[in-house]
Parts: sequence; structure tokens; C-alpha cells
Amino acid sequence: MTTGDEFTGERFLPGVIGEIAYEHCHRYAFARRYVAGRRVLDAACGEGYGSALLADVAQSVVGIDIEADVIAKAAATYGKRTNLFFEAASVTRLPLPDASIDAVVSFETIEHLKAEDQRPMLDEFARVLAPGGILILSSPNRPEYSDARSYANPFHRHELDRDELSQLLQPGFSAQRWFHQRRYLGSAIWSETPGERFEALSGSAADVGTAALPPAMYFIAIAASASESLPLQAPALSLYADGDDAEWKRIDHEMLRGQYRHNEELREMVAHRDEVIAERTRSETTMRQERDDARRALAAEQERLLRQIEAQERLVAYRESVRWWLVLPWLRARRLWNRIRPA
Repeated sequence: MTTGDEFTGERFLPGVIGEIAYEHCHRYAFARRYVAGRRVLDAACGEGYGSALLADVAQSVVGIDIEADVIAKAAATYGKRTNLFFEAASVTRLPLPDASIDAVVSFETIEHLKAEDQRPMLDEFARVLAPGGILILSSPNRPEYSDARSYANPFHRHELDRDELSQLLQPGFSAQRWFHQRRYLGSAIWSETPGERFEALSGSAADVGTAALPPAMYFIAIAASASESLPLQAPALSLYADGDDAEWKRIDHEMLRGQYRHNEELREMVAHRDEVIAERTRSETTMRQERDDARRALAAEQERLLRQIEAQERLVAYRESVRWWLVLPWLRARRLWNRIRPA
């Protein structure tokens, strides 16, 4: 176990937002109706925020955690309440008298223990519970929490599925009432008239039907040694939201960030496309200019050759004329005279 204010994922810290905040806070909020007016043990209480929530309605609450530093911090934060106490101890060796507690709350504790320590913990819970007492316990559902996600929580030593947890509870807590917990994203409609009934629907614009019970990410079991000790009524559905809507704000912020990144990517794609088009246009313009220059050069060369040919043709025509033959002897004589005159 670790201590300190840094969130490692081992235990929930108040102020941390996200899925874990909904899960942990909802469990304690759910448990409050069952511990009202009772003597309560919050086993593995951690930072003590849950113990304080229970103490708002309970007769008394004792929070126990194995980490002395964490207990000291919890006592400093919440210890001024006259019905709330904290003590450092192991959940397998509770420093409490027999039958001194009316309700044990143990949220996300059992999976942190080795397999061989899980039964002793439940035996201790049974020992300290008074007749008619209840246990409210939560545990991650291994097939959904770990197997389906290919996820291994480094702080969990031995996770359980529903049958394993039920069998483990059976000796001391044969009467059991089960609830499924997982984060839910949907639309909620509340009646202004309080009631225990609810409906769950799922579907689309084409078809709507009764929603199936979703697989549990966590199980919450209310258990007792006898069925008459279980609460007579329990909500068929319990909803929880944080008062600041921090998670929705985070989701909205992430969506806006995602949309901003998407827009930036689109802008970069458009800029790249425009650059490619501009470069292609520049290349085509250059190639067109080079072709035009080559055509002009070729035309100029053709013109020069034509003039040269025409000049040759005139020369040939002249030499073939009568005048040329009359002038030719005189030209030869002058050429000879030019050679011998210097001598």
C-alpha cells in the first residue's frame, strides 16, 4: 500500500475526477440509507471521506485502514465529528469487540487481499457484527473488469467473479441481495413524486424495448446471516452525479479539444492541398514557359536556316547565270595578281 497525496490508482482520493469518482462516491451514497442510526465499521476507509458521509446519518462510525499515515490524515481532516473515529489496523484483525457493530461497509477491499486472507476478513466482519447486523460489500467483477478489457490492476491481488464471491460469503452471510454497478451514459427522467419503481428502456429511432440488465463492472452485495436481517426495501435503480458536473465538463472539454484537433488537422490538410496545387501550378507554368521558349527558339532556328538556305539558293542561281561566267575570268586574274604582286 502507498501513502501520500499523489493519486496512484490504489485508493480513491477526494478531488480526483472521472469515472473513479462516480463509482466510489456512489457506493457510499447508496449505503447511507442502510446504515442510518446504526453503529458502523468502514473497513479499509482510506482517506476517510466515505466514513464522514456515513457519519452524517449513522449513530457512530469507526474507520479502519492498515496505513497509519492515511489514518492520521483522515483523523486530522474529519476527526472533529463526535460520532466518527479512526484507527490503524488490518481488516483481518479488527480491534473491535464481538457483536459491537450493526453494519460493516467494505468497498473495494476484498480484491486487495491475497486469496488466503479473504476468508479471515469476512470471518472478522461476522465476529464484530451484532445480531441482525448487515454487511455492505463491493467487489470488481473479474470477467468484466479485467478479462473483457485485458486489464490487470497492479493493486489487486485476487479478484473474484460473482459465483466465487457468493460462495466466499456463504458461511457467514448466507442471505444476500445483489446489485450491479457500472458507469452509465444515457438520459434520466425523474418523477417529482418519490417512488421505488423505475423503467429502463433501450433502442433507437426505429425500435424501443426493455433494457437488459447491464453486466456488472462491480458487484455490491448486502448480506446478513439471516434473510430477516436484510432491509425490506431497496431501490431498483440508484443514480448518482457529482454536484459540480465535473465529469461532464471534462467530457465536453475533451470533445471540444478533439473537435479543435480535428479542425486543425483539416486546416493542415487544406493548407497542404493548396501548397501542392500551388507547386503543381508553378511547375506547370514553368514547364509551359520552357515549352514556349523552346518553340520560340526552334522557330528562330528554323527562320535562320531558311534564310541561310535562301542565301545559298541565290548564290547558286547567280553562279549559274551568264554574268557569272563573264565575270569569272576577271575574278581569277585578280586573284592571281594579288598572289604575285607582293613578290
